[in-house]
Amino acid sequence: MRIIDAMRRIIGLIIALLIVVLPALGESDSPTLLYMGQASLRIVTVEGKVIYIDPYAGDDYDLPADLILVTHGHFDHCAVDKVQDRNEDCMVIAHGEAVVDGVHQTFYLGYVTIVAVEAGHNQWHDVSDCAGYVLMFSNGKSVYVTGDTSTTEQMAEMADMHIDYAFWCTDGVFNMGNDEAVRCAELVQAKHSIPYHNDTSNSGMMFDPDAAEAFDAPNKLILLPGNELSIE
Repeated sequence: MRIIDAMRRIIGLIIALLIVVLPALGESDSPTLLYMGQASLRIVTVEGKVIYIDPYAGDDYDLPADLILVTHGHFDHCAVDKVQDRNEDCMVIAHGEAVVDGVHQTFYLGYVTIVAVEAGHNQWHDVSDCAGYVLMFSNGKSVYVTGDTSTTEQMAEMADMHIDYAFWCTDGVFNMGNDEAVRCAELVQAKHSIPYHNDTSNSGMMFDPDAAEAFDAPNKLILLPGNELSIE
């Protein structure tokens, strides 16, 4: 009987340990970013919060949203209706909220801090109607999305932000092309520079792999549509 009782206690301890350990094994200590083409991103934070940025390309909008970020009002950046499933407290932050009376705003949301930065500075995009965003996560890592832009005055100061991942618009038609984007990347000095929004088509991948290869920035990283990145 003593042996049986001892075995029962051991089994009980093992079960209790599994109850504690197994859920933790499924958790990540890094946010996960999915690139969907054009300027469309989905990020799932360590806390399980879901962020969509410039919804338009792709079909992976099935996770309930906690935050939707829009850099400006052009159709290929603001298809917020694609995000049908939203949590009750879901926030939508667009350029109108991000830039108020010429002042770029900061949003402290607990699971992420959003710092709006300058974007635009070309004939197609006015700086007062556009915003880029730097997202700072609870694991200490950060992501910069330029949105549609050419070189901004603020980029010369952004190296002090110590950005980990920067997404650079490089279409060369409505915004800066590869050469200018490389110069901007050299100013910002992110640990990883990622080309996106490099194709002006509105169908297919909405991404040009050849143009991405030609983006010759320091610490270049190419992320194809449908691929994920661990923000670590």
